[in-house]
Amino acid sequence: MERRFVLCSGCSPGGFALLPFLWLVNVVWFFQEAFLKPPFTEQLQIRKYVRWSAVGLLLWIAALTTWITVYQTFRPEWGAVGDYISFTIPLGIP
Repeated sequence: MERRFVLCSGCSPGGFALLPFLWLVNVVWFFQEAFLKPPFTEQLQIRKYVRWSAVGLLLWIAALTTWITVYQTFRPEWGAVGDYISFTIPLGIP
């Protein structure tokens, strides 16, 4: 049981380093341990880490989706600035 707690608690703070993939792994990998297994000593802490990882992941997805939508909608209006912050410049008329 101790190893699961160490793995789960390590993934959650790692996500705060802007690594939302770790939050996703934490939620998927430890969901069953946190919510479906019979109670054990570290389960409450694992449950807390899984919840916070899920919240962080959802907030990050919402922020990324918002940015992509705003950028794709308004890039032509931003002119050169919109082109400078792009990795690729789409060809053609927007």
